[in-house]
Amino acid sequence: MSNKKQKIPKLPKLLNSKIYKTGQTRGATDDEIYQNRVNRNSTVIIPYSVFDLCKVAPNNNGKFENGFIVIIKPEDYFDNKEFIKEMGGRGIFLGQNSLLFYETREQWNKYNPNLKQLNFANSRTNPLGGVYVARVPSTTSLSDEKILHGYTTSGLKGAGIRVYEYASKKIISDCQFQLEYLFWLCEDSIEILLNEGLSSDEIKIRKEWIELSVNQEGLDTKEKLIEARIIDNENFTICPLCLERLSAGGFLNKLEQAEGRDVPDLTVTQLNLFHIRELRTGEFNHKPYNLGWGHHHCNVVTKDSGIHETIEWMEKIVDKNKEMKLTKK
Repeated sequence: MSNKKQKIPKLPKLLNSKIYKTGQTRGATDDEIYQNRVNRNSTVIIPYSVFDLCKVAPNNNGKFENGFIVIIKPEDYFDNKEFIKEMGGRGIFLGQNSLLFYETREQWNKYNPNLKQLNFANSRTNPLGGVYVARVPSTTSLSDEKILHGYTTSGLKGAGIRVYEYASKKIISDCQFQLEYLFWLCEDSIEILLNEGLSSDEIKIRKEWIELSVNQEGLDTKEKLIEARIIDNENFTICPLCLERLSAGGFLNKLEQAEGRDVPDLTVTQLNLFHIRELRTGEFNHKPYNLGWGHHHCNVVTKDSGIHETIEWMEKIVDKNKEMKLTKK
């Protein structure tokens, strides 16, 4: 089959959108320093305290595709005479690839940038246009309104993304291919797509194309997918936590709502993206063979703890309940 000349049929809009969005970061409000739902290869924000853990990107010769900004506590910068020298030794320079980050009222009052005649930043690339950014919440005092300086305009909201959410353009693409492949490994994927209006020929072409694509990129190694709890021994996609086989309909069907608590604009589907090893500072875990699909409720239980830590926690709960039953008898 020609992978270049043949027109590849499109997936249903909701499924295609779901896979595409895996290449984006989580949400962030205007009161946070982070960008809201942007591509994972955007400029990363690295707290100075973890710079040595996070300064090397997972590929691209260790360079972040859209650079990084180190955020520094004002008290570290102004109260430590050796700090600027220490920064320079790490290749960090204020206003070039780093900013002072004001996030408490105490910091703002004690090291007020206005009194020091400092400008807030307005760029994500060197030069940053200023030396500080502020996200100070309001207080109960009427005079203490929240302070939002830097990266607040409609075209420049948020200084960057959380460093542990980063993935290069290539890694994002590989993940999206592998995640679509996992859709096809659901035991009822063909039936679901027929119900969605795709013809048998369209399904055949799309399925063969994705199988060829993941094979060429080394993204279909069965042993790795099984070890990661993403598929079972019979090559069917499973939920990484409960290990039940997934229905492809879960990608398209919205979550069932409790009677009396339903909302008309619910967009959450039954199946969600699952990080096997959780996103954590110092690691770059948005990558192939670490992403699967799982039940919404299983994902909620796991949260940011990771699969194995969650299972250990669940085992303790089950053991405690068994003990309680025995005690009652």
